[in-house]
Amino acid sequence: MAATTRYAAAISALSVLSAVSAGASFPGYPSCIPTTTTVYTTVTVPEGWKASPAVSESPKAASTCSQQYTPNPSWSVPGVTFPTYSPEKPNPNGPYYNPYNYVPEPINWPGLPKKGQIDPPPMPSGRPLPIGGYSASKYDAPHWCLKGSDLKPALSQQDTNGASQWGLIDCPHLPPYLGPGGGSVNPSTTGGSTPTSKPAGGSSIVQSPSVTYSSPSNSTKTSSSYVPSITSSFTDKCVANDTSAACGKMPDTGVTRKYNFEISYGVIAPDGIEVNGILVNGQFPGPLIEANWGDWIEVTVKNNLPYNSGVDGGEPTSMHWHGFLQQETPYYDGVPSVQQCPIPPGKSLTYRFRADQFGTSWYHSHYSAQYSGGAFGPIVVHGPATACYDEDIGPIILQDWYHKDYFTMLQSVMNNTIPLSNNALINGKMNYPCANTTLPCTPNAGISKFKFTPGKKYRLRLINTSAEALMKFTIDGHNFTVFANDFKPVVPYTTQVVTLLVGQRTDVVVEAVGKAGDSYWMRSEMGNALANDGCSFSDGVSTQAVAAVYYDGADTNSVPTSQNGLTPALKNACGNDPLPLTQALCPVPLAADEDVDTLTVDFTFKSNGTNLVWSVNNQTFRANMNQALLSNVIDGDFNFEKEWNVFQFDSSKKAIRIIMRNFFQNGHPMHLHGHDFNVLAVGFGEWDGTITNPTRTLVRDVGPLPPFRPDINAPAYLVIQFNQDNPGMWPLHCHIAWHVSQGLYFNVLEKPGSINYQIPGPVKQTCQDYDAWTSRNIPLQIDSGV
Repeated sequence: MAATTRYAAAISALSVLSAVSAGASFPGYPSCIPTTTTVYTTVTVPEGWKASPAVSESPKAASTCSQQYTPNPSWSVPGVTFPTYSPEKPNPNGPYYNPYNYVPEPINWPGLPKKGQIDPPPMPSGRPLPIGGYSASKYDAPHWCLKGSDLKPALSQQDTNGASQWGLIDCPHLPPYLGPGGGSVNPSTTGGSTPTSKPAGGSSIVQSPSVTYSSPSNSTKTSSSYVPSITSSFTDKCVANDTSAACGKMPDTGVTRKYNFEISYGVIAPDGIEVNGILVNGQFPGPLIEANWGDWIEVTVKNNLPYNSGVDGGEPTSMHWHGFLQQETPYYDGVPSVQQCPIPPGKSLTYRFRADQFGTSWYHSHYSAQYSGGAFGPIVVHGPATACYDEDIGPIILQDWYHKDYFTMLQSVMNNTIPLSNNALINGKMNYPCANTTLPCTPNAGISKFKFTPGKKYRLRLINTSAEALMKFTIDGHNFTVFANDFKPVVPYTTQVVTLLVGQRTDVVVEAVGKAGDSYWMRSEMGNALANDGCSFSDGVSTQAVAAVYYDGADTNSVPTSQNGLTPALKNACGNDPLPLTQALCPVPLAADEDVDTLTVDFTFKSNGTNLVWSVNNQTFRANMNQALLSNVIDGDFNFEKEWNVFQFDSSKKAIRIIMRNFFQNGHPMHLHGHDFNVLAVGFGEWDGTITNPTRTLVRDVGPLPPFRPDINAPAYLVIQFNQDNPGMWPLHCHIAWHVSQGLYFNVLEKPGSINYQIPGPVKQTCQDYDAWTSRNIPLQIDSGV
């Protein structure tokens, strides 16, 4: 049984629903927007206690900023410090602060699960239709755009995205390579360097004195200083499909890129509605991490999430570096309960890992569902070009968005409620139809904008950082050449629609086929699955994010009039491009069947007697945050509780094959840490052993497991395979935040007898720090923990 803290056992499932009328703005916090809406807040408190507002209601009504709850000061538990909320020191953030949360989620599972119930109830029958939003027969300009209006934003970037610069039309483009001093290297045979903007996020670059920086063979070395400018075109110098470099050995650059991150609460309004987010360096989305293939990346993450200036209260955090293999540093993967314990408030941890892949990825908190509240950012690792382009636009971040803080959404999920997203964002920005909400809303808050020059080719680095939504990415009137998925180059192919599951990345080249003065919509569509109009769970009001693409000479505040080419059939195709179409540019040879250890796991959604949860082979995952499993294994402790879902394999075999079968009507983007994997097959029923593209099997780190097919009464399957070349403890989980919170997660223990490293002292210290913090605070682990 997982260890509990001294007083955690006192917590019960008692929930109190209280109504607080909101009115005047809170003294000392003028940016808190007044509202006359009645606000409901759900709070879990220890059994026998009462919930009371920190500020009593008055005839004039309390502010929305006072909707926080704490045990009565007269109640106490020895040794436990509870956070308090004082009118003199208003706290506008925190897990329980949820302004304008005035109604429960509209769609619930019918009834509550009964003890002993095995099968879940049927999907809800009350399917909401889009309210003023898109419908299957209408694919034109966003419905909040009136003819003749413009897109001049009503809110500042600080108001919508904090200190972030994402989404602004003058964001500098990325260089092909970074120089050792922060400048760029232009990869050409005749040379020259074009400095570009420094990596963001409090970064610095350190070069090892004993190792000479080596740039790729077709580039010019530089040590130029930082000069903010836009990198120039290099199409005539690029080498497309340079498989010898792309599929070759990682260079050893001897360069370390250092970053400093602070994780904090912040009020943001990405679409014009204020939400309490979790920010990285005050930015949403977080700052870009940028490095060259073969560099070392060092990031110091400080948890600045305490409720007050002391060390008590707050919530822990962690940071995961998605898609990096961590073969040299398997203890810096960033998953609490596996490689480390959570970083408690006021503490820091420095992660150091190799940029062992090149391309596009992201980092995100792996503590609970924090990343869905904003604790994430993009990563770009420069490397060999496998497609020709003129300019690198940089990351284009696609995500769903909720008008509630992440903890409130998590409470809904853990209480058998289907969370419905309220909007979608591109690079953290989007407008919202204020007529469709009673929340305080600023119309035309601001959307992301991009500039194109006719005839040029642009690299777009697409990242789906959603909590739940599958995204369909298009630019009206333009095609894409796909050349990489999840850090791995693919044989290039052309498409009009790029589909990204949660956690996936796709690198594409788009040719600017328009003419000077033109403008087009860029779109990221999630749809409304409950209305049979797309693949994701939304409330149907705003199911599509848009950004504007302006050609040279266009009015950058004008509304594009281009038409959407996404047909209903494409919109409802809820999976990646067909496997036969996606072939690895750098194939990974498959081990022979006799040298493969095979595991079959079944995913089910059912009642545990109290809640509806996901299970792996009938076991729901729950983390013990006061320990790190990798440390236990190194210390010789192989006593794993069932709820930790640890699977062991035959270490004498070269490879592991996992057949994942889905017995419920939700698909799952399955992500493996510490490895890329070969996607052998995706289908329905029983896998017959046929491997798709056996000589060029698709390689990636997030694979698509389709939903159960009730029409043929057949489970879906996803078959993956990877070599046992990275001894350690590696999570494999669904990347939908709500599914992993409900336990759809298991650990792969790989070749424990070959683990010959020790956990660094600072990583071990996280467990000591977390033990000390939990001795004074009751952690709010209402979900699986990861």
